[in-house]
Formats: sequence, C-alpha cells, structure tokens
Amino acid sequence: MLKIFQLSMAIIFILSLSSFGQQIKTPRPSPDATVIQFVGVTEVKIDYSSPGVKGRKVWGELVPFGEIWRTGANEATTITFSDVVKVNGNELPAGTYGLHTIPGENEWEFIFSKDTKIDGSSNFNKDNEVLRIKAKPEEHHFMERMTFLFTDVTDISASVNLLWDKLNVSFNIETNTQELFLSKAREQLSWSPTFQAAQYCLTNNTNLEEAYKWIEASCLINEVYWNTRVKAQIQNKLGIKNEAIATMEKSIALGSKMEEAPFDYDNMKKMLEDWKK
Repeated sequence: MLKIFQLSMAIIFILSLSSFGQQIKTPRPSPDATVIQFVGVTEVKIDYSSPGVKGRKVWGELVPFGEIWRTGANEATTITFSDVVKVNGNELPAGTYGLHTIPGENEWEFIFSKDTKIDGSSNFNKDNEVLRIKAKPEEHHFMERMTFLFTDVTDISASVNLLWDKLNVSFNIETNTQELFLSKAREQLSWSPTFQAAQYCLTNNTNLEEAYKWIEASCLINEVYWNTRVKAQIQNKLGIKNEAIATMEKSIALGSKMEEAPFDYDNMKKMLEDWKK
C-alpha cells in the first residue's frame, strides 16, 4: 500500500512539473519586440526579433550583402498598417506585410510581401511581393541590439528607421490623415452625431460646410457650451456673422452655468467682443 502511495505521489509530482514547465516562457537570445506609432489616425506596428552584435561583424558577414534577409532573427519581421499609406511615395493598402530586406554596401532594398511566416531566404516567394523600394544606408552610433525607431513624426508622415551596429536604413510613410479622419467621422456620424468631427474641421480650417451640418446635428441632440462655441466659430468662418454672434452669446450663457469656467471661456468672450466691433 505504501509503494502504491509513493508511486501516486511521484506521478502527481512529475505531472505538476510538466504543467509548470508549459507555462514558462524561456528567454530568447534575440528577444521579441514590438513598436507602435500612430501617424494621424493610422496605426503602424512592427513586430520583430532583436538580435545583438555580440562582438561579431554584422554587415557583409553575419548578414550577407545581396541576399534576402528576414530583417531580424527568429521569425520574419512584419509591419502592419491600419489604413492605406504611401511608402516612399508608393501606395500600399492596409494590412500586414512581411518586411524583408536585401542589404548592400551602398544601397538596400525593402520588400513588403504577403509572406509573413518565412524563416529565411530559401522559402521566400517573389510572387508574393507587394512593394519593393530602395534606401541608402547611413552611419549611426553603435547599437548593440537591432531596433526599429520612428522619427520625424507629424500628423501625416513619419520615418521608419532600422538601426543596428553602426548603421541606419530608413524609409518614409505618408498618410492622408484629413481624408481618413473625415471618412471615419462620416461612418460614425450616420448613427452618432458628435462635435469632435466639427471641432477637427474648425481647427484645421477644412470641410467647413459639412462640419456645419455635423455641429448642427450635435447641438440638436445635446446643446452645451462645447458644441455651441464650435458652431459659432464655424458660422463666423462661413460669413454668417449675425448668427455667429447669437450662437456665441448662447454658448457663453451655457458656460456661465457650469461649476467651473471652461478653460477657453475668456477667449470665447473676447472673440465675441471682437465680432461685435
């Protein structure tokens, strides 16, 4: 009976070790990394594995020149765009792409491919290429780990930099932020009018005729200080000055009833005074 008990305990111990082992994530020599950047309303995400120099000669040896590289270690590097973008001026649809490269001493090629699962150049399928661009490598201060970095980010563009060892290779991304925003706003406004869309148009001085329809709908649902002040400013920009004055007076009256004065309350009162001159 004792032997059966000991055997049962041993089996339970082994099974518990097996179960415990399945939950452990062991460290990888080239750790996984993800970098995400919004360019306007477009999300750009890069998933990659980050190898280290570790005292080796990288370019031309560890990473041969003139051969397709998965642009990192382990699995292929992928890049995901939530919306259509332009890469170095070339249009690329939304989606996830394998980001493969062909390094060279004086020139690189970046390849955006439907292949997202390949482990090396041997199973790269040229037929799955979507876009191929060229880039010039530049000297950079030493980076032990291969890293992707976004720089020069604006509302409509950003640079994607591949940094490793003493090298930087980059390409440019552009988005049509205004059109993307307006398109998303129109989809949402079909069921939920909101003043944010009109506020965006006012701030960027664009699409004011349609913005006026949006802000009117917003005010019909719930007329508060925030949307009436936007409505007044759009009316003024559209040359409807008398209506703008009346709407701003209503906005200021609504603002006076709030527990705390809105952050731009004094500016709105000053704007109203200027309109009345």
